[in-house]
Amino acid sequence: MEESGQQPEMLPSSERRSDDTIYIGKKDVMSYVLAVVTQFNQGANHVKLKARGNMISRAVDVSQIVKNRFIQGLRITNFDATTEELQSEDGSMRKVSSLTLTLEK
Repeated sequence: MEESGQQPEMLPSSERRSDDTIYIGKKDVMSYVLAVVTQFNQGANHVKLKARGNMISRAVDVSQIVKNRFIQGLRITNFDATTEELQSEDGSMRKVSSLTLTLEK
């Protein structure tokens, strides 16, 4: 499932759940960078990056790569850190950190 270069509308539903949110997972960082840049090039005013657990650092990496290499003047206008409760495979509930970054041109 490691397909670099997919456009945002072609990402599986688990990776993309709304028009302005990109869910960060285990794909290569540049796949998410491409998705963000594509959204802005298609006219989006803002893009949200959402990540859980260990993928939070990947979301920060994506935002900084886009900001420093591709879209000058990009701003992080909202930063939302929360804790979500998820059910694990054995049925028990566990708490996982979650981060949402809102990027604007």
